[in-house]
Amino acid sequence: MKLTVELGKNSYNIIIERGALLRAGKIFDLDRKTLVLTDDGVPKEYAEAVARQAKDAHILTVPTGEGSKSIEVFEKVQKTLLSLGFTRTDCVVAVGGGVCGDLAGFCAASYMRGIDFYGVPTTLLSQVDSSIGGKTAINLGGIKNIVGAFYQPKAVVIDPDTLVTLDKRQISAGLAEAVKMAATSDRELFELIENGADIDTVIYRSLMIKKAVVEADEKEKGQRRILNFGHTVGHGIESVTGLYHGECVALGMIPVCAEKERLKKVLKTLGLPTKIEVDADKVIAAIGHDKKLDGDEISVVYVEKIGSCEIRKMPIERFKNEIKGFLK
Repeated sequence: MKLTVELGKNSYNIIIERGALLRAGKIFDLDRKTLVLTDDGVPKEYAEAVARQAKDAHILTVPTGEGSKSIEVFEKVQKTLLSLGFTRTDCVVAVGGGVCGDLAGFCAASYMRGIDFYGVPTTLLSQVDSSIGGKTAINLGGIKNIVGAFYQPKAVVIDPDTLVTLDKRQISAGLAEAVKMAATSDRELFELIENGADIDTVIYRSLMIKKAVVEADEKEKGQRRILNFGHTVGHGIESVTGLYHGECVALGMIPVCAEKERLKKVLKTLGLPTKIEVDADKVIAAIGHDKKLDGDEISVVYVEKIGSCEIRKMPIERFKNEIKGFLK
């Protein structure tokens, strides 16, 4: 099936189809020099499959994990593009999860002030969320996504068959982002997840939510901030632990949801954490760098009732105290 993110001149298609990886060359314009960016945690067959469909392909593999969203790896990618003679008419394809997508997108946005890039997300988390919307970034000084740009892909191919290589923990982490979408915007999807909906349905319904939000607010001036539900606290936890991003988002949703017990029940069913022992002061320190801070206040996405949400402004000190209470 096909979804189109309607953003005027920045519009693009999302193809959701089993086996679509092998048709990427017909969906993307790869009749040019193409850098396929992947990481060593992704089966190499996926990047190779895309490369075979390009006119002049080069595969660059970076280490798996958040460590690759760094100035050093960013520089390596830029130097690779330069040494291979990439021009403004060439392109980058991200094959992997959220790290690959964020890194590839930001590198494409920056090289020669912008070249085309495409996404082939291969993790559930990236398939339901991060692969669309154009948020690209790298980390700096231990702070997630602090350097980046809004830069939309030209097209995205989502092949659920690529999920077969993921372990249960990675699938659970991806489902956390789907729960986020449902909790803020779609009560029916939340119920489907509670009752064990199939992955294809979860991907499609989650992307419908993300697509609508991005179309209404491409550069996060207002409504798009609802997609940050769970992320303020989640990013703080992620900065000081080795947990997956989705696991941290799961934890981060709990203190900002009124229907805590219902949320915790579905998180537990999905194999996600609902409590953690962590240094609260370190988490609070990381939150102090959050992009949603505005002077002495912070904008918090709060779910009063599953399926809807609101953005609340509260004094940062009050928010920090509430988070300390949750992390005890």
